[in-house]
Amino acid sequence: MLKDFSVQSLFMGCLTAFVGFASSFAVVFHGLQVVGATDAQAASGLTALSVAMGLCAIVLSMATRLPISIAWSTPGAALLASAGAIEGGFPAAVGAFLICGVLIVIAGLFRPFGRAVASIPAPLANAMLAGVLIGLCFAPVKAIAFNPAFGLPIILAWIVVGSFKRLWAVPAALAAFALVLAFGGKIPDGAFASLEHSLLPTVEFVKPGFTLAGIVSIALPLFIVTMASQNIPGIAVLKVHDYDPKPGPLFAVTGVFSLLAVPFGGHAVNLAAITAAMCAGQDAHADPKRRYWAAIIAGIGYVILGLLASAVT
Repeated sequence: MLKDFSVQSLFMGCLTAFVGFASSFAVVFHGLQVVGATDAQAASGLTALSVAMGLCAIVLSMATRLPISIAWSTPGAALLASAGAIEGGFPAAVGAFLICGVLIVIAGLFRPFGRAVASIPAPLANAMLAGVLIGLCFAPVKAIAFNPAFGLPIILAWIVVGSFKRLWAVPAALAAFALVLAFGGKIPDGAFASLEHSLLPTVEFVKPGFTLAGIVSIALPLFIVTMASQNIPGIAVLKVHDYDPKPGPLFAVTGVFSLLAVPFGGHAVNLAAITAAMCAGQDAHADPKRRYWAAIIAGIGYVILGLLASAVT
């Protein structure tokens, strides 16, 4: 296994973890707050989710030798933000998360469902991948419209470097982002003083409660959104890159890790869609059989970021 490790996979794994965490942690944090979590409970949920999805990625990638990328359910977090507070408060929401996790496990163990997912035609899988990636493709344009001074240097670095060496285009864009942030961003007074006190990971146990409102407005929609927007597209991404995973066991394992995160405020973890393409593509390694290391490194990165999650909340 160690002979398959490469610097290329190391870099892409680190980049995947950074993109996966930084691009959506605010959505997850806000979604948990909207359904009743305190700041401490939302931070706990963020930590639990990041650690759970990191460990899940490590376990699945090592077991299957496939680049199995895992993420928290960003569409699910957006759903929570639109659902609002429910009767019973955050404990009722946690109870709904628990039911959702059980449903994901059941879906993975239900063989006809796994066979149906495995039979997705390649053109449809490509269309699903395009739908997943189109938002990411338009993100730089939106960034320029919002703040040209921040967005333009990043895109120019990506275009210029990418025209010579495609592999270094993303690192160049990331370096440009760091420089723009360092020289053009404003750091609030006292930020570093408060950072030291927030580096220790904190988790808070939340006893789940079960209400009909939680089941109807959170559990069932969260299950459907997570499966339709994350798990099934995640399988499609792997199939597009010529991998042949068994969907059922993957779904079931993500459901188990979701259940491990639930008592500490996490809503759901699942197969990644956007970041799955990063680990499964040629940029992770020229040899498809060695790309699983990128997903393993990403998993390690998620665990580390999860333990530091309190610093960004």
